[in-house]
Amino acid sequence: MSDFDVVVAGGSISGLLAAREAARAGLSVAVVEEDAEIGTPEHCGGLVSMEGIRNLGIIPDAIENNRIKKARILSPSNGFEIAAEKQKVVVVDRRELDKQVALQAQRAGAEIRVKCSMRSAVQDGDCYVVKTSEGELKCGYFVDARGVASIINRNREGVLSSAQYEVYAPWIERDTIEVAFDSEKYPGFFAWVIPTGDGQGKVGVAGKGINAASALKSYMDAKGPHSAVRKVYAPIWVSGPVENFASGHTVIVGDAAGQTKPTTAGGIYTCGMGGMMAGKAIANENMSEYQHRWESMFKDEFDKMLLARRLLERLDNRAIDDLFSAIPKDRIEEAASTGDFDFHAAALSKMLSAKSAARMARALFGNEIRRLVDG
Repeated sequence: MSDFDVVVAGGSISGLLAAREAARAGLSVAVVEEDAEIGTPEHCGGLVSMEGIRNLGIIPDAIENNRIKKARILSPSNGFEIAAEKQKVVVVDRRELDKQVALQAQRAGAEIRVKCSMRSAVQDGDCYVVKTSEGELKCGYFVDARGVASIINRNREGVLSSAQYEVYAPWIERDTIEVAFDSEKYPGFFAWVIPTGDGQGKVGVAGKGINAASALKSYMDAKGPHSAVRKVYAPIWVSGPVENFASGHTVIVGDAAGQTKPTTAGGIYTCGMGGMMAGKAIANENMSEYQHRWESMFKDEFDKMLLARRLLERLDNRAIDDLFSAIPKDRIEEAASTGDFDFHAAALSKMLSAKSAARMARALFGNEIRRLVDG
């Protein structure tokens, strides 16, 4: 049986950042990852701001695919574009991102084991016995960074089905993100295109109760010729953070802690910061510090995003079209020029302004009347 101060289950960015910070503080750390390679399978779209990636202590040049200049936001029969250059949004290579953090963690002293699955973690007095496919590990702190699979075991209500393909297609524009809302095809979520280069990118859909593969095929067929070179199916979590990030010396980080954004299910920055904060709190032996610091940075933002999510889940396509029509063009431009990609709520607040409140109220009221009549 091997002894470590910390065992991290899951080689996600949050788990690796927790390992890096704990190892930098002089603790002995082991990371166990069930897949054969750090960074795969790649579920993430890979969108993050340059500022966010630097705040995580990562060198962006080695992992950047391309920069985004605009986002095209579509309703079933309407739409608008948002300039994104001032927000300095980049598409990163998630495989290389995770491997860069893994290298940082290893150089700090952490031991990383791939193709090593965790089977159980049981408290035994003042320590934990973590059973893996390669034997037992004894540790003082156990960090659960196993992603959505971990949280699904506790709660399935906030889970949506999703599919994301790596695609070669002439209709993918190198510098343009596309997001398409349709409450019938993608209830509670949307379809997306995230470019990784000229004519190539990640195309996906998610929604409650949908056949994600079928919905994604229909979406791409409608756009034109394409070839999928990689397919990933994975549930996503959109219901916000769990109640407790730590219990005793058991610590939850990243997707497993619900630290992905309720609006987009993205989490490079929010989950990454969770991992960093957890690693530092473990080193300081002050676990309340972890949750307090994360909530101080993100709780207000997540509360607003959860409110936006509850609204989206109720809207039919007519209401979505009406809401899009009610957003003034000058507000879109203001949100683009002053918004922060890592914090969506401020941009939403700017677009959903008092200037358009009456039109938005009519759209929402009409939506509720239709729900009442149809119900």
